[in-house]
Amino acid sequence: MAATGVMLACGCGGGTAEISGGGGSPPTGGGPPLGIPMPATQAEFLEDLIQQGCLFFWEQASPMTGQILDRANNYLGGALDPRTTASIASTGFGLTALCIADSYGYLPSVSHAQIVERVQATLSFHLSNMPVENGFFYHFNDVNTGVPETGSEVSSIDTSILLCGILAARAYFGAESEAIQSMATQIYRRVNWPWMLNGGSTFSQGWLPDSGFLTARYDTYCELMMLYLLAIGSTTYPVAPAYWDNFARPVIDFDGYQYISGNADPIFTHQYSHAWFDFRNKSDAYANYFANSITATNAHQAFCLRTYPQWYNNNYWGITSSDYAGGYTAWGGPPAQGPIDGTVVPCAAGGSLAFDSAGCYQVLNALLGSYGNPAWGRYGFVDAFHPAANWYDTDCIGIDLGISVLMAENLRSGMIWKLFMSNPEPVNAMQLVGFH
Repeated sequence: MAATGVMLACGCGGGTAEISGGGGSPPTGGGPPLGIPMPATQAEFLEDLIQQGCLFFWEQASPMTGQILDRANNYLGGALDPRTTASIASTGFGLTALCIADSYGYLPSVSHAQIVERVQATLSFHLSNMPVENGFFYHFNDVNTGVPETGSEVSSIDTSILLCGILAARAYFGAESEAIQSMATQIYRRVNWPWMLNGGSTFSQGWLPDSGFLTARYDTYCELMMLYLLAIGSTTYPVAPAYWDNFARPVIDFDGYQYISGNADPIFTHQYSHAWFDFRNKSDAYANYFANSITATNAHQAFCLRTYPQWYNNNYWGITSSDYAGGYTAWGGPPAQGPIDGTVVPCAAGGSLAFDSAGCYQVLNALLGSYGNPAWGRYGFVDAFHPAANWYDTDCIGIDLGISVLMAENLRSGMIWKLFMSNPEPVNAMQLVGFH
């Protein structure tokens, strides 16, 4: 999945957090779900990261359409970025972030009623005004009109990320808003999942109006688990549970770390489905995917430190698809992918906070302490930076910010896992494919 303008496929104090406001009686949170002691400094850091990230998803959106920009300048002081490219994946992360923001009162100048109104406007626009193909959405659109950007594909995985956000919002706000409940359900139920198979045994990565389906398929383990589970859990246009067995799960070995991963995939591929689906303490016939992502995170840190000791150390590591001085790139490892040059990408560790809280917190806290502004702005970390080259991105990218916010909250309280898994469809899908 690509995430840029380039067209490609109240403080809780860090203790227990009660999820309240909005969703009638949403599930309550608890302490860190992995049982890790959380010192005050870590709690304060997580709260800042989450609260400032939530602000992005409120400010960098169209109030009329609810669409959220793909990227925005981190130093505009709250003004809407003049660029107009929205990303449906950014919007999916944003709808989820609004649940967090409302629960904790993280938007003090915004009322609960205003947040509900924004969510309703978002769902209404996506249900009635956004161009769709068999229920699937175009990856990039004009934030104000919904008109697809030139060259943008109808995206299977980005539609899935949007749907995860929509189902999270349904679980949180739906009990008090019949409109949110109804519209969210309609958007999910109209997706014709078999259409995106295009006659094959795995999902196409997308469709273009001029040339039809993309030849690339989600046929090898990556962030695809959400796509398959949403399709299998559909009550209107499902695919058979047997399709879960159709994507490859290759095992790679890096310096003693063995885990399922696609070849040279960025670390985000081990994070995205876990932002919503709760894979903790569960296994299917192939793996415990939560444990797999823990190993992938540890392997990625070891890869940075052992392969590039001239740049990376325990206080400075992490690369995943992001900006760099030369533009936007897909990079990471192991094995090495892309033009690795010493740039650090905070969401590589941010998106893995729930997998390795100690190591990921250490590096993120060190990055903030060592580089501060200009590495950290209104919405938290910029997308990437390279201090030795005196290069600091000025942008945040919605999905990179979003994965950090959601996984930080999952570490802190488990809120998004509890919220999303209160929906019957994902629970049923996981049972159908054999999770136990």
